Order: sequence, then C-alpha cells, then structure tokens
Amino acid sequence: MAHSLRNFLQKQSRLFTGLFLGLSAFSTYFCMYAFRKPFAAGQYQDIFLWGVDYKIILVVAQVLGYATAKGLGIKIVAEVKPQQRILYIIGMIVYSEINLLMFALVPAPDNWMFMYLNGLGLGMIYGLVFSFLEGRRITDLLGAGLAVSFIVSSGIIKSIARFAINLGISEFWMPFIVGLCFFPLLVLSVWAMNQVPKPDEQDKAERVERVPMFAKQRKKFMKKYGLGMSLLVIIYVLMTIFRDIRDNFGVEIWQELGITDISVFSETEVIIGIAISGMTGAAYLIKNHKMALWFNHFMIFSGCTLMLLATFSYNNHGSTGYWWMVLTGLGLYMVYVPFNGMLFDRLLAALKERGNVGFLFYTADFCGYLGSVIVLLIKNFGKNNLSWLSLLNAFAQLLPTLCIILVISSYFYFNQIFNQKSNSGINLLGTLNRAQ
Repeated sequence: MAHSLRNFLQKQSRLFTGLFLGLSAFSTYFCMYAFRKPFAAGQYQDIFLWGVDYKIILVVAQVLGYATAKGLGIKIVAEVKPQQRILYIIGMIVYSEINLLMFALVPAPDNWMFMYLNGLGLGMIYGLVFSFLEGRRITDLLGAGLAVSFIVSSGIIKSIARFAINLGISEFWMPFIVGLCFFPLLVLSVWAMNQVPKPDEQDKAERVERVPMFAKQRKKFMKKYGLGMSLLVIIYVLMTIFRDIRDNFGVEIWQELGITDISVFSETEVIIGIAISGMTGAAYLIKNHKMALWFNHFMIFSGCTLMLLATFSYNNHGSTGYWWMVLTGLGLYMVYVPFNGMLFDRLLAALKERGNVGFLFYTADFCGYLGSVIVLLIKNFGKNNLSWLSLLNAFAQLLPTLCIILVISSYFYFNQIFNQKSNSGINLLGTLNRAQ
C-alpha cells in the first residue's frame, strides 16, 4: 500500500503533492497538541508543592522537558536521517502518552515529574515534521499550513479538554484520554507524510540542498553568523515568554476578562490562524530569497507594532478585552510564526549555506523555553502579586518594544552580510577577468 501511494504521488502535479504533504503535516502536528496541551485546560485549584502553585509546577515541568528536548534536538534533529523520521515521531508520541497515563495514576502533587517526561517526548516533533517540508519551492506555503496547525490546535484541544472536564472526567485523567482519542489519526498522518517524494533537483537548485549539520558545520555556521543569529534568537525568546503565558494560563486570563465560554479558545485562535496563514503563505509569491527574508523581518516588525497599538487601545478603553486578546495574539503570531521554519529556510537559501532548519530552529526554541521557565519562577516567587492578566498586559508593552529594536538591528546586520558577499563576488570576478 505504501509503495502504491508513493508511486501515485510521484505521478501527480507539484500542487497536488504539496497539498497532500501540507494536509498530512497539518494533521500530524494538530494531533501532537492532543498530547501536549489538554492539561493546561485544567485549573488544579488548592494544590501546592514546595510552596508553588501546582499548575505553575506542571507548566514549568513540561516546559523544562520541552527545553531539554530542544537542547537535544540541536544535535539530534540536525543529524537525523530521512528514513528515521517516522520512527522518531511515533516513538516519541507513544512515550509521551505513557507519561500522561502515569500522570493520571500517580496521586498529585507527586505526579509532576511525568509532565516533565511528557514534554521531553514532544519537544522534537515540530523539527522532525518540518524536516519533511523544508528545502522545497513551496516550503513557504507548507510552512503556512503548519503554522495554522499549531495556532488553532492549542485552542481547539483546550476547548475539547474543557468539554471533557464538563462531562465529569477528572483533570488528571483527561490529558491521557484526549491523547488516546487522537493517536490513530496521528499514526495515519505520519505514515501519509512519509510517502511524499523528497525535494527534486529544481528544489535543491532553488533552495540549496538540505543536509545533516554535524558539530563542525554547526560551529562554523555560528562563527560566521553568530551575531545575527543572536539578535533573532532573543526576539524568539521574548515572544516565547509571551506566548507561553497567554497559552498556558489562557483559562485564568479569560476568566479575569469575564469570559468563561469554552468555545472562546478555538474561536479566537481560528481567527488568528486564518489571518496568519494568508500572511505567511504570501511569502511563497516572493521568489527572491533575500526579499523574502526582508518580508519576514517586516512581518515581525508589524506584529510588534500591532501588539503595542492593541494594548494601548485596550488600556485606554478603546477596545474590549476580547479584541485585545485577538489582536495581541495576531501580533504575537506574526512575530512567532516566521521563526518556526520559514525565516530560517529563506535565510539558508539567501546565504547559500548548506545545512538544515532543524539546527537553527532548535537553537532558538531551546533558549525560548528556558526564558519562559525563568519568568514563571520569578512570577511565583516574586514579591509582586500581579495577576496573569496584569502580567500579560505589562509584557504586551515591554516585549514588542524590545523586539522592534532587535529586528531592525537584524535587518542591518544581514544586509551588511549580503553586501559583503556581493562585493567579494565582484572582486573575484574581476580577478578572474584580469587573469584571462
């Protein structure tokens, strides 16, 4: 059956094959969120461990597991061979589901460790899924579809999780049950994604061939472009902090805003997802890789500006809390989404560097999740008593301001790099002409 499907796809148009791959990747990552986010829909009230609110413990534990996996992913995802991807994905999902079962069986609060192990199992999935998509002429379109997946899936899964709780399923068993329901579809989606033909010769010519990056290659790349990468990584760290607070404590934030309808999670994220898919997909129309890179920089700048304007309007009673959450969420993902593959894919192509997105993405992601953990711990042990809504509001003013400065700096840095490459090429051509 697998051989027949692969032969069928090889005979189809690039558009059909791309659509099939995009839908398979979308479904795979959507299902992954059923193993990651259901627990965040619970509130776990009146439970503490070491003087820390139990839900903060769970969030920090899973994020630390994610951060650990991202650190390992800098090496593993960068070096993984194509034929190993499907086994890695399914194996990690099974491992994460086993830990959700243990989370349900072991009494709280002693079960927190299984949330760490759950995050450890899931932290490399995105990079493995994106490795099926990168290095293609339609990577921007495929990345747009995948971006919609991780935007809408979190909200929809949390709505499903709240529905399960309302049916009487305990907050501790609910994550395992939700994950179990999505497991068959996940396996089917990963299998389908694995049947799609690899990038062809024209893909390799236009996007630069994607190859594993071992320690020597990773060190060489960072030595050449370390400052520019640092500027981009810091932007990602700041937006990861904002995203994690908005995502993990969305139930509490919406309640502070006076909204308790469980559909609000899926409703708002679908609106954002549709808007973001159009913006990121538009990058496909830009064939020049350097211009596409600047388009991603412009998206980041515009997203930060939108977050600031939306927060100013809300704080001055110019908009409701509902639209503040929608618009700051839209601005957040205008910044966040390009880092999840598209920006780095175009960066490698524009620089004409052989490598893969996995190394760059996991370097940024590892730092981002560590930053998120630090902020959560400061929130819990700090002397201020800011609510989650107040904290999100403060960050919606501070973090975008810092990111605007960083993205402008990144533009000037990489523009200088391109000018140097262009000048060296002209000098080399002149030397060859004189030699003739």
